[in-house]
Amino acid sequence: MKLRFATALTAALFSAGLAHANTELVIATVNNGHMIEMQKLGKHFEAANPDIKLKWVTLEEGVLRQRVTTDIATKGGQFDVMTIGMYETPIWGKKGWLQELKTDAAYDVDDLLPAMRNGLSVDGKLFAAPFYGESSMLMYRKDLADKAGVTVPERPTWTQIKDLAAKMHDPKAGVYGICLRGKPGWGDNMAFLSTLVNTFGGQWFDMTWKPQLESKPWKDAITFYVDLLKNYGPPGSSANSFNEILALTNSGKCGMWIDATIAASFVSDPKQSSVADKMAFAQAPTQVTPKGANWLWAWSLAIPAGSKKVDAAQKFIGWATSKDYIQLVGKTNGWGTVPTGTRKSTYANADFLKAARFATAEKTAIDSANPNDSTLPKSPYVGVQFAAIPEFQSIGIAVGQQMSAALAGKVSVDAALKAGQVAADREMKRAGYYK
Repeated sequence: MKLRFATALTAALFSAGLAHANTELVIATVNNGHMIEMQKLGKHFEAANPDIKLKWVTLEEGVLRQRVTTDIATKGGQFDVMTIGMYETPIWGKKGWLQELKTDAAYDVDDLLPAMRNGLSVDGKLFAAPFYGESSMLMYRKDLADKAGVTVPERPTWTQIKDLAAKMHDPKAGVYGICLRGKPGWGDNMAFLSTLVNTFGGQWFDMTWKPQLESKPWKDAITFYVDLLKNYGPPGSSANSFNEILALTNSGKCGMWIDATIAASFVSDPKQSSVADKMAFAQAPTQVTPKGANWLWAWSLAIPAGSKKVDAAQKFIGWATSKDYIQLVGKTNGWGTVPTGTRKSTYANADFLKAARFATAEKTAIDSANPNDSTLPKSPYVGVQFAAIPEFQSIGIAVGQQMSAALAGKVSVDAALKAGQVAADREMKRAGYYK
């Protein structure tokens, strides 16, 4: 009897000790390949920090944006670490919704690429750490370009892209000339379309904050886009975003794809892509101007201001965005699979440069992206593929739905742009930008 009591007491004390020792960090993240890998490698962090347990909430990109925005705006407190980007970070940092990140010498904050560090800082203070950074680039099947007798320039025009798409397009053989985002969302189809509009000479707002969706550059760009995908894209393009097109590209169905540079590490990986050895890379296309052709983004980790687990969250973010984490991925999965676009040291690493054929094109794209000067006419906002104002999220969603409807043939381009203009104008008036 005494032995049974002692055993029960020991178990109770042990259980209480565990309950006290364990800090559960709830991490909201996106269902992209690098994030899935972070979850798998999280066991290394837990082994080094036995008092911290990681709980993952993995969501599709559009759902993630909605969930974290609602949670932080309402002080819901569901998440201890949030995966957010360059749009949210400066806005939320200024509002006091995020904890400032504190780093030590070992973290080496000066090793972060300037474009990434600056985009995630407010008044010199870092409010999110980049897990992977990206611009946009052209990824294409060199074998199909060679077959067509076309040499793709380092920075082609959209006219050249259309001509090449026509030559590559062979739906009977299961190959579509070009794949582009069509799924509605400010960070889905509108991320790509904003860069297209930029390089056609357009902008979201003029210097008086009036929306410009019915301007000639917007009409030219969206008409071009709809015609391009209607003639040379896969069926159902209006439902495709990053993950859908990645699957199409890896199965050899896309002649060309203009999207996030981060995709290059997936499409050139023979474990994931059936055409890995056939892929080549160039800069995002231009048309009237090169301005704003390359977007700038970082999926980053941040801590909500109201978090009760700041120390543990800081420790996790420091681990996941460190040089050591990149080394861990390189040694575990190969250097062609590491999260890129964040640190100078990655692009100075001989193992990475040997494994990543896309590295030079990727860094060129990131370095050329300028969120402070991304449009041909002068604009009042910062941002390449978005306007960094709180109202943009709802405007981008509304416009994205209209653009997707136009792509699907449900409405005309003119009608879609008119509806988008009305929605944007209403939102800007409501916010007090003008009467």
